Amino acid sequence: MKILLFVLFSFLGGLSANAQDMNALVIKVKAKLDKVKDYTADGKMKTDVAFIKAPIGKVKVFFKSPDKFKLQRDGGISVLPKGGVSINIGSMVMQTGFVAIDAGMSTVQNLPVRVVKLLPNADAGDIILSTLYIDEQNLLIRKSVTTTRENGTYEMELIYGKYDEYGLPDKVIFSFNAKDYKLPKGITLEFDDTDKAIKDKMKGRKGRVEINYSSYTINTGLSNSIFNNQ
Repeated sequence: MKILLFVLFSFLGGLSANAQDMNALVIKVKAKLDKVKDYTADGKMKTDVAFIKAPIGKVKVFFKSPDKFKLQRDGGISVLPKGGVSINIGSMVMQTGFVAIDAGMSTVQNLPVRVVKLLPNADAGDIILSTLYIDEQNLLIRKSVTTTRENGTYEMELIYGKYDEYGLPDKVIFSFNAKDYKLPKGITLEFDDTDKAIKDKMKGRKGRVEINYSSYTINTGLSNSIFNNQ
């Protein structure tokens, strides 16, 4: 019995230490992202949703910590979560109230990454589970998969370059799979009323949005008024 208790306590102690290590890693990643108080970015967005392949369009993105986000584009179709939440880099890491669990190692973009699952402490929020694929050496999130109660599961892959010291990607690939043959709540489709047949075809289909950023302007003190009337 003493041996069994010793093994049990050792196992529980190992789990606790592991959780602390993963929490510490996530906090370090978040601290890197928190260096960016605001930014304005220019880029090009390509949308590919089911039967629709929209032309590539220019976009301008505005962000202000912790959660203000705005995307403007020149024409074309927009298929993005309402408010741009899921392509807001800071939203990948829960702000508070989570437990981080080590899910082993994997590779993303041929790079080794630590897989960390974030479980919220409370059941009230929309997020059920968030999985981060973290480049430990550079403290970068190479990929994230977020499962929500209402909006299905979203995946985001990030490719870095000139702005990796701020944790800002050169390229973001955002994809989702509609849940139960319904478009996820908050997904915006900008069509004329006459395009109902196209909307119906899109239900339950996979979607992909790709944004290539050409430049960022960081920490200039953006006004809150930029984000009004969205």
